[in-house]
Amino acid sequence: MPMIEQRKATSEKVVLIGVITQLQDQNQSKEYLDELEFLTHTAGGTVVNRFVQKLERSHPKTFLGTGKLNDVKTYIDIHNIGTAIFDDELSPAQLRNIEKILNCKILDRTNLILDIFARRAQTSSAKTQVELAQHQYLLPRLTKLWTHLDKQKGGIGMRGPGETEIETDRRIIRDKIALLKKKLTLIDKQMAVQRKNRGKMVRIALVGYTNVGKSTLMNVVSKSNVFAENKLFATLDTTVRKVVIKNIPFLMTDTVGFIRKLPTQLVESFKSTLDEVREADLLLHVVDISHPNFEDHISSVNNILEEINCTDKPTVMVFNKIDAYSHETIDEDDLVTKKTKAHYSLEDWKKTWMNTTARSSIFISALKKENLEAFKELAYDQVKEIHFQRFPYNYFLYYDYKES
Repeated sequence: MPMIEQRKATSEKVVLIGVITQLQDQNQSKEYLDELEFLTHTAGGTVVNRFVQKLERSHPKTFLGTGKLNDVKTYIDIHNIGTAIFDDELSPAQLRNIEKILNCKILDRTNLILDIFARRAQTSSAKTQVELAQHQYLLPRLTKLWTHLDKQKGGIGMRGPGETEIETDRRIIRDKIALLKKKLTLIDKQMAVQRKNRGKMVRIALVGYTNVGKSTLMNVVSKSNVFAENKLFATLDTTVRKVVIKNIPFLMTDTVGFIRKLPTQLVESFKSTLDEVREADLLLHVVDISHPNFEDHISSVNNILEEINCTDKPTVMVFNKIDAYSHETIDEDDLVTKKTKAHYSLEDWKKTWMNTTARSSIFISALKKENLEAFKELAYDQVKEIHFQRFPYNYFLYYDYKES
């Protein structure tokens, strides 16, 4: 059997479960489940079906109504499904109740994202941050976990703490959390020293939704080889590179991608990573303009930037993947169809808020290297202005700089 077919045969079969509520309409529910399917694929699972129910709000005990949950159970039993993944974070009580009914592995969006982070973490810093987030997530769910794991043999959501320490109790988990926090404090101090030792060069941080092309842009501009892949959270560890445009050196940082419903445990435990954003002089907010819901992605990133008090930083909007952008067309003789954003060309978008915002913006394709010279020119002007504001007396000396 070819290797690709073997991978498909051994991947976990998964069903996805979501709701349509007053706060989340049908279109949003579909988009969230599309994203959840991409997350599942990134984690190594294969989605075979989706279940959605329209409710005023999710059921406090079982997330879905009893009848709908029984429909899910019937499908799981008939098709031998091993995992059900819910699009929202489940309470400990919901997890226990749902598991009793479905009798299979139950994951929620938070658990799935934590699992992907556990797979992606490479450095000691990232591994420690992920482990802390996992323990904080698991602590209120210990009763469910210990009776559940003895029936499982690994797979999605089963990496990290709890996989072998079946009889660990809450006291030991709390002690572990305390130790991890101490370890992270030391790591934070080390990273702070590293940032301080970088001197007085201007710092630029790439921020944006996950899988928008930040690492690809980093590779092209810095001529480095940062790992890039068409999967969510391909980059987890922060990467800093020295970049020189014309005769001006500056530091560029590639950060972890953001996502809607990002677990609060990760936002907190990845504080040292987010410090790179906090201490940046300029943010490059990279957007995948080819994604139909890129405006929602912008809003999600801005919400997280607001959480870490970074909304007032100078920001350049970098609309990436123009090579992949497509739109619906309207026949000139069609007098019935109303033009919507789905019909906007790139030129139409440039005439909207993108052109009137106080922040600079540029349209590029990092992969195809389209409009990169204009991007470099814009970055050059921004760095030059920041440096002149900070060191007006060293301005001319700075531009005599020659890289050794």
